[in-house]
Amino acid sequence: MPSDRIEIRDLSKTFDRDGQSVLALTGVNTSFARGEFVTLFGPSGCGKSTLLRLLAGLERQSTGEIRLFGQTPAEASRLKNIAWVPQSPGLLPWASLRANVRLSERLNRRADRAPDRRRTPEDADEVLRDLGLEDFAEARPAQLSGGMRQRAAIARAFVQGAELMLMDEPFSALDELTRDAVRLRLLQVWEKHRKTVIFVTHSAAEAVMLSDRVVVMTPRPGRVFREVPIDLPRPRTPDVLDSPAFDAKLREVKHVLRAGWEDAP
Repeated sequence: MPSDRIEIRDLSKTFDRDGQSVLALTGVNTSFARGEFVTLFGPSGCGKSTLLRLLAGLERQSTGEIRLFGQTPAEASRLKNIAWVPQSPGLLPWASLRANVRLSERLNRRADRAPDRRRTPEDADEVLRDLGLEDFAEARPAQLSGGMRQRAAIARAFVQGAELMLMDEPFSALDELTRDAVRLRLLQVWEKHRKTVIFVTHSAAEAVMLSDRVVVMTPRPGRVFREVPIDLPRPRTPDVLDSPAFDAKLREVKHVLRAGWEDAP
């Protein structure tokens, strides 16, 4: 498989639940280019988060193959080349914001010496500044708003320096106004550093706002139904998001989602 892409071939995942087999994913085939921002979008229970966990090496696929720029998920994980941004920011409550963000630097020192390492950790203070958190670097998590804590989790992932960033509904606990602000901050930092991002959301508007491409999945057992390119100009400013072109893409993604429902077995 190519070493400059993420490749998923004929992937399936079956779970054993109370003695019964549950098919979560079946026949998943897709790929992602280096530096691309792709969103997995689909109904609840379609396997979006399961697919993310397979990419992270947190679960093993039942059949099929995954290659992350030529590496297995286990190999990429061992080299600390995967960053994870969960729904909950998971900050250490006794540590400052700067210390929380720099935690990945401390944990990944041995990986930094890997001879085949292509990534470069970003400077913590630079990323904090890019995310508008420089004035709160010495604050503890309890002193921060929910949006600030989630931005800190994003900053920690960027500082890790991993090539691949996996984001599992990181804004789901935020109110809509805060989500809009944090999304724009994320896009600004991503434009600067161009990590490969695979993002999970239940929001069609969020998928269109952030992505180069939206991968629409069917209800369980999840499979890729269709991929919608988002050819809106970057950077995605508020003017872009208020445009007729944005509304047209939003309608297209919703239409494909409905068609995926109808196509499900």
